[in-house]
Amino acid sequence: MLTSLRQPVRQLPLVPADLLKSHDVYEKFDTRFRACARLLQSLWREAQELPCGQKRSTKGRSKRLGSRLAAKAAIAGRNFLTPAIAALADVEIAYQERGALIDRDRLSSNLLSSMPLAFNLAGPWRLDPQLAAKILCKLFPSVKIKRVLHVWFEHSPNRLDPNLTGDRSALDIAVVFERPDGKRGLIGFEIKYSEDSHDGSNREPQSPFDELAKSSDLYKEPDHSALRVRPMQQLFREHLLCYAALRQELYAETHFALVAPCQNHRIERLQTLYSAFLKNAESGIVPFRYLELETIIAAFAEVGEEDYATLLFERYCDWQRLDNLIEGSITRSVRDWSVRSAPNRPDLSLVASAA
Repeated sequence: MLTSLRQPVRQLPLVPADLLKSHDVYEKFDTRFRACARLLQSLWREAQELPCGQKRSTKGRSKRLGSRLAAKAAIAGRNFLTPAIAALADVEIAYQERGALIDRDRLSSNLLSSMPLAFNLAGPWRLDPQLAAKILCKLFPSVKIKRVLHVWFEHSPNRLDPNLTGDRSALDIAVVFERPDGKRGLIGFEIKYSEDSHDGSNREPQSPFDELAKSSDLYKEPDHSALRVRPMQQLFREHLLCYAALRQELYAETHFALVAPCQNHRIERLQTLYSAFLKNAESGIVPFRYLELETIIAAFAEVGEEDYATLLFERYCDWQRLDNLIEGSITRSVRDWSVRSAPNRPDLSLVASAA
């Protein structure tokens, strides 16, 4: 299984609209990747024999949406890969941090959302800190991790605190660890699945971001306006949140990582663009890392959790299922036929001499 997790993924297809419609996942404005990811989620739901949910249009009409769970399945926690993770998600909703924006419906019903993906990735870390330490040591070999102390979701050290970023910026996953010297460190994760780099708000962050950007010494041009608008502003905010926590001495070291599937090329381009604005992406005061989702899944397998790695892979990255579906669709649609020759065949010797 570990070998298959690391096999290079071919280019994803432009899925025919008829095929998307047959699985209730046709959305006119989906990107190429999002259409494939939406279809994969519908195929996973069908394989689990889970009922299809509904989407309400702006006109108030409802239609089936294959990448969404019906209410009964959502309430039962079937957007998660184990009952323990589903229970953990319920606990997080009940005890979410003040000012946190955990959307219960999105978390429980939307198969395509990165929010349940965050729980499916880091839920096992929260439930087993030793497993978390093993995996994080694989992913961040230069970071000295003695043990993992906490795993939080939608976390900010203190929302709206002017000594930090003064806004509601938060990390999808935050891991607090203890170093061999007894001091604590933080690794913050921004998780993307099908999201586009232009999703979200386009409001420019206000002070204290300007001062933080300059004092951090992270950026080549800390005043550059491109950092403050889409597509980079979310990374800019969260990276500086990690820096502010370090500056306030909440942690002895902090790190920031962006996670996305390798086939989400828009996010891949985003990290390339953002890294170009950094003086030293992986060796700055708050190192920035881009991790492919497949790399994290492979890390589960490498530390002995191959069964769970398989569950993650089949849910989020098994693009071969789309290839099989499309090939089958083409085979069914193409009939046996032949091209007829003209009644008077051309003299091929003339063609040869002309060549």
